[in-house]
Amino acid sequence: MEIKYKTIEEVGSFEGKRILLRLDVNVPVKDGRIIEDFRLKKSFTTINLLREKKAKIIIIGHLESKETKSLEVVYRYLKNYFAVTFVPSPLVVDDTVKHAVEDLEEGEIILLENLRQNPGEMANSVDFAKELASLADVYVNEGFSVSHRNHASIVGVPMYLPSYSGILFQEEVVKLSQCFTPAKPFTFILGGAKFDTKLPLVKKFLTIADHVYIGGALANDCYKQKGLNVGVSLLSTTAFDLKDIIEDSKTVLPSDVVVKNGEEISVKLPSEVSDQDKILDAGPKSVEDLRKLVNESKFVLWNGPLGNYENGFKQPTIELAKMIAESGAQAVLGGGDTLAVISELQIEDKFYFVSSAGGAMLDFLANETLPGIEALNKAPKA
Repeated sequence: MEIKYKTIEEVGSFEGKRILLRLDVNVPVKDGRIIEDFRLKKSFTTINLLREKKAKIIIIGHLESKETKSLEVVYRYLKNYFAVTFVPSPLVVDDTVKHAVEDLEEGEIILLENLRQNPGEMANSVDFAKELASLADVYVNEGFSVSHRNHASIVGVPMYLPSYSGILFQEEVVKLSQCFTPAKPFTFILGGAKFDTKLPLVKKFLTIADHVYIGGALANDCYKQKGLNVGVSLLSTTAFDLKDIIEDSKTVLPSDVVVKNGEEISVKLPSEVSDQDKILDAGPKSVEDLRKLVNESKFVLWNGPLGNYENGFKQPTIELAKMIAESGAQAVLGGGDTLAVISELQIEDKFYFVSSAGGAMLDFLANETLPGIEALNKAPKA
């Protein structure tokens, strides 16, 4: 992938410039509080650098929480670290927003309301993109984890402003790109669900990796393709031809599984699953199989849990995180539940790189670019 855009580190001065800073502030919220701040904390380096460069900072982002659609919860979090003003106006560029921007001093920050309160954001409306662009002199994308979306704040605004990547954005591109030419032996571990989005990734990395371990609900589709009974386990909504994948010598599936039948939880071989069983996690033998693979690897790429993490089937995923951390392998990790487990264990610093992205990470690994990257490459020059 040819990178044509500049990072903010390459720009000498933003003094007095109004910077439209696209962050990913879509963080989990419970009881009115942010309960996991990995993405937000990662953006602080860029915020601080822009403040040092005497920029006037306008932060935009979105939140999809079931609890709230307002970014006030993000404002309450950010004000613990920065002098920031929240503009709670429904997100149209009205007089309230304009006046807040006009009053900005060098080094000051305002946070605008949730972008997705305006239907123009997800529709990639030209009018909305122009409205956002009219607020600033420069656009900075620090939302790599939403840059797989063709939304106005990602691909629309860069059409109208000189545009740069933030520090985290560039780190994501550089570090994830190393997965295309990794040290060997290389093990790719893919969990979670949704073969619909992950099948291209499996096919691609079967040509790069030495082992592709398919866990989580994705393994259920493979078991079914092999003619095994998966009971009432979660399957992809689309039927795929996985014959080439399951017959590939590089493909590894869990050798035992944790199943639930009524209130009873037990460990079974995949061939022993019965009609009323629901596969919910990898078994202890599978964890040991993974330990052997990880310890023999020089490079590990991991995305997605081994089990139904949100509903308490998390121990094998926790064990996997620990074994990768202790293995000495160069490890790249990503995905929402993957982030949750390493945050819970407080071992973020034990890995070569922890991506802030989920779907964007998968799309980038599959396509080696993203709509947000292409938009930066095509943006007008300063």
